[in-house]
Amino acid sequence: MSENEHEAKMARPRMAAGALFFDEADRILLVEPSYKDHLDIPGGYVEQGESPRQACVREIFEELGIRPRIGRLLVVDWAPNPGEGDKILYLFDGGRLSPDLRRRITLPADELRGCEFHPVDQVPDLTIPRLARRIAAAVEARTSGLTAYLEHGEHVR
Repeated sequence: MSENEHEAKMARPRMAAGALFFDEADRILLVEPSYKDHLDIPGGYVEQGESPRQACVREIFEELGIRPRIGRLLVVDWAPNPGEGDKILYLFDGGRLSPDLRRRITLPADELRGCEFHPVDQVPDLTIPRLARRIAAAVEARTSGLTAYLEHGEHVR
């Protein structure tokens, strides 16, 4: 196989990174994007030359206007998408947002309609199934101290 043929077969997934934030009641912060019909976690796509963690920090600042400490990686999820191309999604532990940080949240009006904390058990009713599974795996990983590897939101064991 020639080098060009080999390169043509190589995967070029898009990457995205986000963070899971909690309040004192262990509810999860979800944002309401203006361009989606479901709630999402704060985060976005990784740019050229940027690590997933750097992208997470940048996206959190762009979406929420705050710079909380971003903790360890909780989940890596490979999401196949024949139409748009595969994605690799990274979910980091954003920890508990203090009342002060929550008061300082400012949303970009052209991108997000709102953000709110929700009980973990309500997440499946608020977002798409794959993201709900990813969030559940992240909550479990946060408790266990492990990092979860998922494929299309499902554990691979």
